[in-house]
Amino acid sequence: MTITITAFKWVPEFAQGYVRDLRPRWACHEIGLDYAEQLIESDPKPESYFAEQPWGQVPALDDDGVHLFESGAILLHLAGKDERLMPRDPQGRASTISWLFAAFNSIEPWMFELATVDIFAKGEEWAELRRPSLLETIGARFDRLADALGDKHYLVGDFTVADIAMATVLREAGDTDLVGSRPALAAYRDRCLARPGFEKALADQMAAFARNAPEPVS
Repeated sequence: MTITITAFKWVPEFAQGYVRDLRPRWACHEIGLDYAEQLIESDPKPESYFAEQPWGQVPALDDDGVHLFESGAILLHLAGKDERLMPRDPQGRASTISWLFAAFNSIEPWMFELATVDIFAKGEEWAELRRPSLLETIGARFDRLADALGDKHYLVGDFTVADIAMATVLREAGDTDLVGSRPALAAYRDRCLARPGFEKALADQMAAFARNAPEPVS
């Protein structure tokens, strides 16, 4: 079995450690599945890559000739390989899939908007006007997430791909207190990120960036 994950050779410092190939890397490390890297330029992206990923984003995955793109689809595919990533009982599987989609559909779009306001449009008048109501909306979402999590260690019993999705999304809250001000969410996020699988995945991604860092401009 040969798993190949396509990732970027290098990205600017603010994005390092957050590019979404982190998710399949993490899943592979959780089940001891070896993978190879296919590293591509982030700018400009190879023209041939658009046939594999229509928007030129990463990750993409090649599993012995089976090709996937979008990190959620890839996580679902990898979860089918090992019950450590998704339970095999009908309700456990259904709950894992539900929370996997919830991370990407009900939480992450707000994180995208927060990144736009705090990073890409920082200092613009519209972004400063939007930020207070955006934080309020995200806070309400996080409150409901904390209620659903309750005192559980993970979203669905044991650790699953849903936790990979949700923990990486919660990381995107950045320097805000959106997670830290909610102790249950902070403990959950930290519990997930303390797993050796995450630490190895992060180290793999950062090592690739270090190897391919551009030469300093003199």
